[in-house]
Amino acid sequence: MTDPSRRRQQRGGDQAARTYLITGAASGIGRATARRLGARGHRVIGADLKDTDISADLGTAEGRALLAEAAADLGGGRLDAVIACAGVAAYDPVTVRVNAFGAIATLTGLRPLLAAGRDPRAAAVASVAVLHPADPAIVEAVLADDEAAAVAAARAAVERGEGQRVYASAKHALARWVRRAAVSDAWAGAGIPLNAIGPGIIRTPMSRPMLEDPEVRAIADAAVPMPLHGYGEPEQVAPLLDFLTSPENTHVTGQVVFIDGGADAVLRGDASW
Repeated sequence: MTDPSRRRQQRGGDQAARTYLITGAASGIGRATARRLGARGHRVIGADLKDTDISADLGTAEGRALLAEAAADLGGGRLDAVIACAGVAAYDPVTVRVNAFGAIATLTGLRPLLAAGRDPRAAAVASVAVLHPADPAIVEAVLADDEAAAVAAARAAVERGEGQRVYASAKHALARWVRRAAVSDAWAGAGIPLNAIGPGIIRTPMSRPMLEDPEVRAIADAAVPMPLHGYGEPEQVAPLLDFLTSPENTHVTGQVVFIDGGADAVLRGDASW
């Protein structure tokens, strides 16, 4: 995160400093992206459970409201870009609350601030898991904006021994929401590109327990085959989010851009793009 007093022109003066809000900014991809943008002269307002400018639990309605209020205050009523990175990976309904409803609330709640910004852009972090089997009940409840039903469906999935589908379902729903919203009057009609990215296995605090367990790691490798360079680092994902939320991105919208070492191509083959 950068102090407002450090706002300056980027090297070469090709692009004015912008104000970004990034959720999940305390660790992983969010932290790496915040550091990259800060180093390039932008102002970054970070949000997470702690250790950032805004402390908010996006798994709750109160936390989402707090985020919107604090963002408006710290941003002076405007933002130039929003990146929804916050996420959890647990066999628990909280995964749906944060990864789907929290991310969507971040984007919709801050859209008015983007509309007041300069060359506004937005992006969300989905996952290559959008390609994995999802629970239709969870996905449809999210898309219907029925959080109670989505939580109940997630709880039922866990009780059936299908807890692994909760994460995939939350990310799948988020990706579908982005695709729908991006071409609407509220986003494309307002000149705001909206995209998602689909990372493969990235070495972050969230993935560390999985990668440290040989048995679980073998399952993950089979589910997310990454023939190009293997696992990624958060710093390798940050440039993609940088571009998607920069003024340079004028026509990419409604996309789920995979950054997965080839996992999408392996899993879906050459018949899908």
